[in-house]
This record gives sequence, C-alpha cells and structure tokens, in this order.
Amino acid sequence: MDATTLLLLGQDSLISGAIYALLAVTMVMVFSVTRVLFIPQGEFVTYGALTLAALEAGRVPGTAWLLLGVGAVAAVLAMTRARQTLTFLKAIRILIIDVGLPALLLLIVHWAAPLKLGLVPEMLLTLALVVPLGPLVYRIAFQPLAEASILVLLIVAVGVHMGMTGLGLVFFGPEGYQTSAFSDAVFELGFMNISAQSIWVVTTTAALLLGLYLFFEKTVSGKMLRAAAISRRGARLVGISTDRTGYLAFTLTALIGAVSGLMIGSLTTIYYDSGFIIGLKGFVAAILGGLHSYPLAAAAALLVGTVESFSSYSASAFKEVIVFTIIIPVLLWRSIFRPPVEHLE
Repeated sequence: MDATTLLLLGQDSLISGAIYALLAVTMVMVFSVTRVLFIPQGEFVTYGALTLAALEAGRVPGTAWLLLGVGAVAAVLAMTRARQTLTFLKAIRILIIDVGLPALLLLIVHWAAPLKLGLVPEMLLTLALVVPLGPLVYRIAFQPLAEASILVLLIVAVGVHMGMTGLGLVFFGPEGYQTSAFSDAVFELGFMNISAQSIWVVTTTAALLLGLYLFFEKTVSGKMLRAAAISRRGARLVGISTDRTGYLAFTLTALIGAVSGLMIGSLTTIYYDSGFIIGLKGFVAAILGGLHSYPLAAAAALLVGTVESFSSYSASAFKEVIVFTIIIPVLLWRSIFRPPVEHLE
C-alpha cells in the first residue's frame, strides 16, 4: 500500500465516519431519552436521498403521500385516545396539524416537482417531507408503549424498520439512485484530489455536532432532553413532559438522518434498503460508545469508518463482516468487567 492509496483510504474513512458519527450520536440520544434502540434510523437516510432524487427527476416523491397517510393514522389514533375529553375544536386542531399540513405540502410538491426548482429548494422540500415522519412514527409506534421494557421497544423498532423498508420499496421501487453533488469542484492537495462534496460532508457533520452540543448545553429544550435521559421519573416530577421529549428526540433524529441522506446521495447509489446497513454501522458505533457517551460514539464512528475503508481495500468480500465483528470484543469486555447498572425510569 503506497502513500497515495493510504491517503485516499483515509479520506474515504473520514467521510464514512462522519455520517456514522451523526447516526451514532442520534441513536444514543434517542435511547437515553426514550429507551428505544432505534434500528430504523437508517431509513431516514434512505428516504432523504431517494426523495431528493425523485424531485431532481421531476417526479412527486412517494414520501409526500406517505406523510399524508401516516398523518391520517396519527390523527385517528390521537382522537381515539382522547375520545372522552375530545372537543370539536381539539378535533379540528388535530386534523389541521396531522392531515391538513401534509395535504398542503403534497399540493406544493405536486406544483414544484415538475418545475425542477434547483438543488436548494428541492433539499428544503425533502426535509419538509421526511423530518415530520420522525415524531409521527414516535406517536404511532412508541408513545403508547413508553413504559414498556427495552426488549418490547426493540421488537417494535424492528417492526418499524421492516415496515419502513417495505414502504420504501413501494414508493421508490427497487432501482438505485444518485443525487447531484452540492459542488463538482475538485481541489488538488499535493498528489491527492479532494472533492468539494467530501469537504461539504465533513464540515456539515462538524456543524451539526457542534449545533447538538450547543442545543444540549444552552437551550431549555436541550436541558429537558438531558433531564429525561438521566431519569424519566425525575423529569416528570419536575414538570417535564416525557412525551414532549420523545417528540423532540425523534424529530432531531429524523432531521439528522435526512440531512445525512442528502449528503451521501451523491457519493454512492442508494437503494430502498440501503438504510439497514448504514443504520447498523451507526448502531455499532453507538454500542462501542456505551450507548451513553456522545463523544465516545462519535469517536467510535470514525473507527468504524476507518475499519470499513481499509477492509474494503484488503478484503472487500468480508468488509461488512469485519465491521460488525469489532463489536464482539467490546460486548464481551463490558459484560465481564463492568457491573450491572440499573436504568433509572
């Protein structure tokens, strides 16, 4: 392996690790706040990339219809749960938020898609279609089981993953797609070329991680999430709604997943089921970080990206096996040398 190959693999590992870091950090956040091992995190990456690809092709993405359908289901469930205290005004409010706004967004997308407005408007439309799916998934699948065991929540998460993967096949088809890069510029650094898209990925990841840090440290909502992560019961005792923190955690994870899809859509071909492998690698990084430390999860993600890149060069047929195998010694070490910890509800 010469120096040029080493630098190229290092660049590739940095890009992959940046994406895995975002997914790992959000997985840690969701687990800390809601006790959900959110396996479907990768599906938001897929939905983001494929929605943008559909808009670039001048088609109405299936996520526009999916958002309307999921919103309708959430509205029916909300009114059913509140049937004893439901008033006419409250029912109208639920219908406007859960059905009216997605329907309006569907009309906007029908108007905008054939016009091909450009990359930035299409990215904003993509985020508007994908991000609301996060809190809606929480309301439908996880909020009713908020007090269930971690195992039950994990089983539900696997079911949500399978459902979202199947819906991805229905709405996007089996073909793979790539999106346009933010920039086609290429910079020469010695004897190595660095694409502007790679720089965009790394800088956007750094900005998002910094934004999450400031959000948790400086805002009231961020401190609410931290309180719920420490103890759900304690958060409720001081007046913090755990339902609200759940909505917020799933909104953030959908936002970061969609942004990740926008970033990597031009670097690799994305299929309807690509999110499973991407999400699992973020999950490996989160496990390596202990599912409690954001810096450790981000550092572990860089390790996962490095292992993936170098193993793809030396043993490409086994790169996935190698990546997922590194979790085994970590789990063994934690099970042997660390005492059991009681989770505070």
